[in-house]
Amino acid sequence: GIAGSVATLLHDAVMNPAEAVVKQRLQMFNSPYTSVLGCVRTVHRTEGLGAFYRSYTTQLTMNVPFQAIHFITYELMQEHLNPHRQYHPQSHIVAGAVAGAVAAAATTPLDVCKTLLNTQENTALSSLKIRGHLSGMANAFSTVYQLGGLPGFFKGVQARVIYQMPSTAIAWSVYEFFKYFLTKRALERKT
Repeated sequence: GIAGSVATLLHDAVMNPAEAVVKQRLQMFNSPYTSVLGCVRTVHRTEGLGAFYRSYTTQLTMNVPFQAIHFITYELMQEHLNPHRQYHPQSHIVAGAVAGAVAAAATTPLDVCKTLLNTQENTALSSLKIRGHLSGMANAFSTVYQLGGLPGFFKGVQARVIYQMPSTAIAWSVYEFFKYFLTKRALERKT
């Protein structure tokens, strides 16, 4: 648990600026950015270094529960599909896909808030007469609720689930394959 938490902390410290700020701003409708480097320079110059970590706590708040739900769901699915815990590719694929879907759906409200913090969508913020930059999870939750009510927290849930299902299915399948392969190889060397 500690290793997973530390890995998530470090991973998100590196990936939050790249994935959550730069990538999302490049993907925005009518994005003023034309390149990664240009986006980084402009955000740094106009908003400062803090802009790259504005959603870091939200990212962690999303990723820690995502990973917990993901692992618990995978283990529960394996208990039902593969109770003897043998190498069984189909069970790893199905359990991985279900685990990704459940974790993605459950953490979508946090992802919506994180996206708002990262993109600072001018149209959304100006419609509520918010000046400056939105910061903090509490402000993001309040803003999302004002903009879309409870359904606003689940915008994009289908796309998020569809993205995570194959991703986690592949990840678990590869992990289980290499676990099986390396264990089998080690046993063969002993005999």
